Amino acid sequence: MSNATTTPSAPPALPVTVGGSRRPRLSGMTWLIWRQHRAAFWTMLALTALAVAWMLYQRAGLLDHLTAKGWPHSSPDKWMEDIQPYSAALAKASLGLGFVPVLLGVFLGAPLLAGDLESGTAKLVTTQAASPARWLAAKIGITALVVVVCTVAVSFTFGRWWAPVSRQDIVLDWTSGGFDNTGPVPVALALFTVLGGVAIGMVLRRTLLSMVVTFFFAVAVQVAWGQYRLDLGHVVRITTDSGVDGGAPSLPTAAYEIDQSFATSSGETLSWSTCVHAGSEKAVEACRQQKGIVGWAVDYLPISQMSGMQWLGASILFALAAAVTAFVFLWGRKRVV
Repeated sequence: MSNATTTPSAPPALPVTVGGSRRPRLSGMTWLIWRQHRAAFWTMLALTALAVAWMLYQRAGLLDHLTAKGWPHSSPDKWMEDIQPYSAALAKASLGLGFVPVLLGVFLGAPLLAGDLESGTAKLVTTQAASPARWLAAKIGITALVVVVCTVAVSFTFGRWWAPVSRQDIVLDWTSGGFDNTGPVPVALALFTVLGGVAIGMVLRRTLLSMVVTFFFAVAVQVAWGQYRLDLGHVVRITTDSGVDGGAPSLPTAAYEIDQSFATSSGETLSWSTCVHAGSEKAVEACRQQKGIVGWAVDYLPISQMSGMQWLGASILFALAAAVTAFVFLWGRKRVV
């Protein structure tokens, strides 16, 4: 019988953490989606950072110019001297930002699901790693978050740049460039267009075809928005009863004129061209008296309504985006593979 003693084994060494606590890392489905689309996401974030930096630089130049002209205490006519280079920069930025929803819809929204459905990746992921609902939620959630972060940053910065001259129509018209690129509108437009592209890609299941169809969808959204956005406001009418010879009444600063017409004593309105072809000046005056024309009626939208109009329009777009998202989930739960 052996007299050898058994040496007790040493306890297992504890893991040593070097450099303090570990930084939080993406994991699971979030990591998978980010890694899969990291090129598109990082490109968006980098371009947003560049755009924000450029707009801040332009804003600083604009403020230097305005301050040198006595802004904000001097007359606006003084501020507008030599304003052309700064208004041109604003106009170019406004035009460029108008293409952002279209580009995001085509190059981010359309391939988001179509690429995985076309290649078979969606079937692999949803049968081995996660349910279709979870996969869709991760895809849409991360993409929507990146879109919102980027568009909020651009919208806020553009709004700050434009704010000092927002009531000067010769710089930038608030009903187009200012309206579409500030506040919640660019966020809502981009989100709706991207989600529309996602839905199109899921239904068509072909990347290139989805991108083409999404392009026409995005253009249609932009055209429809431009056609009906002013209908979101409440038209204000100003009337006069001192005749029409002195011309139409002046409107508040930055007001957007919709229509001019003649006002009659009965409260009706007639086209401004009424009695123009009556003949002599005396005949024209007799025609106006016969029709009871007593002054002008001018319809306009004040700039004070812009914020309310933006939120109303954005609410409609957000509701449409939510409806599209619901459709994607309902369709995708059974047809995603």
